[in-house]
Amino acid sequence: MAKGKGRTVILSIHQPSYRILQYIQNFLILSRGSVVHDGSLESLEETINKLGFQIPLQLNAIEFAMEIIRTLEDSYSKRYDLSVLGDRELCSYSMLPEGQQNYLLEIMFLCSRFWKIIYRTKQLFLARTMQALVGGFGLGSVYMRVRRDEGGVAERLGLFAFSLSFLLSSTVEALPIYLQERRVLMKEASRGAYRISSYMIANTIVFLPFLFVVAVLFAVPVYFLVGLNPTVSAFAFFTFIVWLIVLMASSLVMFLSAVSPDFISGNSLICTVLGAFFLFSGYFIPKESIPKYWLFMYYVSLYRYPLDSLLTNEYWSRRSECFSWQGEKDRSMCLQTGIDVLKSRELDKDSRWMNVGIMFCFFVFYRVLCWIILSRRASRTTI
Repeated sequence: MAKGKGRTVILSIHQPSYRILQYIQNFLILSRGSVVHDGSLESLEETINKLGFQIPLQLNAIEFAMEIIRTLEDSYSKRYDLSVLGDRELCSYSMLPEGQQNYLLEIMFLCSRFWKIIYRTKQLFLARTMQALVGGFGLGSVYMRVRRDEGGVAERLGLFAFSLSFLLSSTVEALPIYLQERRVLMKEASRGAYRISSYMIANTIVFLPFLFVVAVLFAVPVYFLVGLNPTVSAFAFFTFIVWLIVLMASSLVMFLSAVSPDFISGNSLICTVLGAFFLFSGYFIPKESIPKYWLFMYYVSLYRYPLDSLLTNEYWSRRSECFSWQGEKDRSMCLQTGIDVLKSRELDKDSRWMNVGIMFCFFVFYRVLCWIILSRRASRTTI
């Protein structure tokens, strides 16, 4: 299996005989979380002999190493310190300080590991891509060639609201993966394998292009099947907003996975938070009708800013275009223009890029909160 399929095989052998040990090329011996030996059986025998010990005839080198494990531990740590000192002298020409070198190496290593996780969990990658494609073509087929009248205005608003709900809730399936990674992260970070900040930066670097692909797969069919604003700049901004939406959602799920004890609690918490954000987005209840003690939810809702951005992107360049006439046949008087649609949502100014900045702040804010919580958890975790 190891040679034919290229798989890594992990097995446990209780008290292996000397004949079985001859088939194993390298041995890794650990003691209290530290490396004692990393090499062949012959090199282990040489190390034991250099330390002044004689392996009894009735024991093999592995069994005897367990009896002198403390001596081997001290010997290996001394040799390792000398080799590290030599490497530092050889690498003294580097332009970066040692701390920055280690930090960059941590990020590069974790980026490589995240790419492997994405590659190995093909079901998640396929699920996200298929979800984006099916959702995009499904919504596009429902709102196919939406009309440019008063009914079309309501349909566009419904399309944008449902798209937000779909995109923000589509990242929930990543919750069990985050919870599973968290157990490994706590063990590795608590013993100083790498920093929590390195983990967060590497996660962001790797998943930015992955989520951008998901955003494009959703945005392209929806935009052209529905027949939204036909300008290139409007389509590019629409895709950019969809990307920011999934980035915000991934940050929110990562933060809630850090505070949740298990999958059931995390799933319930995510549904509750997203439901509250959707309720106070201004789509169901206008801002002026929200009670004052709940008004803060309107400003922290993840739905409000992308919804306003999508509406502004759709109607700002078509402010003078008429979407409702008094008489459909003669069209004697215009009842509703693009600017009237925006004013109904209190969008008198083009605030798209301000909303983009707020959405980006949400993305960073939830990741910073996640970093703080994971750091505190790691400081309290014992191996």
